[in-house]
Amino acid sequence: MPRFSANLGFLWPELDLIGRIEGAAAAGFGAVELHWPYDVPADDVRAACTRHDLVLLGVNTDVGDASRSEFGLGAVSGREADFQALVDQSIAYCRDSGARSIHAMAGVTAPDERIAARSTFLRNLEVASKKAARHDLTLLLEPINPRDKPGYFYSRIGEAAELIQELGATNVKLMFDVYHVSVTEGDVLKRLERFMPMIGHIQIAAVPSRAEPDEGEIAYGRVLKAIDALGYEGWIGCEYKPRADTGAGLGWIDALGLGASFRR
Repeated sequence: MPRFSANLGFLWPELDLIGRIEGAAAAGFGAVELHWPYDVPADDVRAACTRHDLVLLGVNTDVGDASRSEFGLGAVSGREADFQALVDQSIAYCRDSGARSIHAMAGVTAPDERIAARSTFLRNLEVASKKAARHDLTLLLEPINPRDKPGYFYSRIGEAAELIQELGATNVKLMFDVYHVSVTEGDVLKRLERFMPMIGHIQIAAVPSRAEPDEGEIAYGRVLKAIDALGYEGWIGCEYKPRADTGAGLGWIDALGLGASFRR
């Protein structure tokens, strides 16, 4: 049976980060994952996760300058030093908090700069993967659908897979977000089967709403069974935007027949 992680970038948004960690533990999650926790001391996050016996999975590299609509810098030519500084920040936070992985955010790039952007991202990932490996950390690559983030460097899971194959670094893996994959290209079950050997983490949300995974186009009961049958042993991140109260929305667990097997 898959194990589920609470993505605290979206869940319990009315609480501060420590409160969200407590909410995840009370709801029965066994792990949590974060977006950009850098305004909260890593030692405080580690202590809260330890206190509630939660595994801390990972963080994202910071977006850069949000006031300029930056959303990551990994593929942005001319910002290589800035990206590596963000990677260093994430590595330090992982070391101090106990997190295990870093989503290396590629950023928004112009269509006519894609060839240069790809080369930039490859070079950046080569450096970042070596730095992460020294601390036994995994880098995750996640394409983001063009509806939610127009102009993001990549949107198709195969693009990330090609980068990983070209890099040849054992600590660089796919972040397979079922929501993004479905919105961009569909055929989720076949893509899970094809890319499973390269997947380091999976995330779920309803399509097209990105709400709890008990509505919309994706039959998550079938998807979760397929993930299990394919031998995936990692966590599945619940990275959805609650329709209303996070706790009340957790009825999807029973609706999908997970019940007591979900709760610790």
